[in-house]
Amino acid sequence: MSALPSDRLADTYRFSLDVVTLLHNLYGTDVERVLQAMKRPHGRYYFRANTLKSDTDRVYTQLSSKGFKVHRDQRVEEALYLEVEGPYAISPCPKTLTVDKFTAEAVLQGAYVYAPGIVDCKGLRYGEKVAILDEKGWHIANGIAEMGEASILELRKGLAVGVTESVYRAPSLGETEEYLRGEIYLQSLPAMVTGRVLDPQPKDVVVDFNCAPGGKLSHICQLTRNGAEVYGMDRTKAKIAETRNNLNRLGCKNAVLTIQDTRYLDRDHPNLKADKCLIDPPCSALGVIPKVYDETTFQKIRALAEYQKQFLSVASRILKPHGRVAYSVCTISIGECEEVVAFAEAHCDLELVEQPLYLGSPGFNAVSRPSLVQRFHPHIHGAGYFIALFEKKGKS
Repeated sequence: MSALPSDRLADTYRFSLDVVTLLHNLYGTDVERVLQAMKRPHGRYYFRANTLKSDTDRVYTQLSSKGFKVHRDQRVEEALYLEVEGPYAISPCPKTLTVDKFTAEAVLQGAYVYAPGIVDCKGLRYGEKVAILDEKGWHIANGIAEMGEASILELRKGLAVGVTESVYRAPSLGETEEYLRGEIYLQSLPAMVTGRVLDPQPKDVVVDFNCAPGGKLSHICQLTRNGAEVYGMDRTKAKIAETRNNLNRLGCKNAVLTIQDTRYLDRDHPNLKADKCLIDPPCSALGVIPKVYDETTFQKIRALAEYQKQFLSVASRILKPHGRVAYSVCTISIGECEEVVAFAEAHCDLELVEQPLYLGSPGFNAVSRPSLVQRFHPHIHGAGYFIALFEKKGKS
């Protein structure tokens, strides 16, 4: 008996049947195009010029002079990008090393392997050539071991494998002087659009509900020239520490960081009133590509959607009348996108408003005004992403 089309696609692309079904419901006959797009990186590797420390022209010139083929995005002033090359064939290698999913998706584009991302490295010796596999056995890269098995297991930190061959290749910016000096931040174009959509102004009180690792928070600081009163909050000490390191490197001086479960922000800080809120909550991350595989379930998506709604409820309570909240998620499920928007409009005293920067496509009909939200689709825009902008109802 032959497999059903969805079963075949799930096996071929190594996605759960739930994900394939979700994508089929969204995209119909385009589903395989979408799956193919999700397996490969966007052809453009975006990063943001940090105008708190430099300017876009200077960053462009500096990196170009070092041999990087830098391009300027014509729609977002601070957005720059490099081209991603590939796919390439990877030569066979008998020695293998297995990495976790997060590491595999970075290595697929040429990133090096660091010890915490290694799942298995049995018998690995310093200097050996090694094939790098994901946890499902897909050969994604080759490299040279910079550490042996004993060091990896003992230290659990540091550079473990320098990648020499990968399926896709994106120039590395993480060790450049510009990165180390805080003149650039690696960030996707839709994430930059989110900051522009929120449109923070000097003297605004701005609350970032889910601030780690600080990408959008630092963009808020940049857009306001460190002039707004900014609060960045997240749930754990580790997340706040990571955010603080990034803000310090980027020269952001106007953000107060707090360990806080922001689902209870109005209760814990009853006097806090905001002009702008940013909500970029945990999500299924179906729009983050490339994906080596994905095992997301409908149950997980439903649970995440309920979680996401809680942040919007709280934001509506701390916003000043006519204050605004940008809601963004790096996913494409209707449950986490349009249905969360419908909840906010029905239950949170919030209404959709026009976005000042619109580079995506309209939403699906699960919201009353699909043209007011913007979606980024993997097979059209090179990533999956969703942005909504709300304004709080109320008297002036």
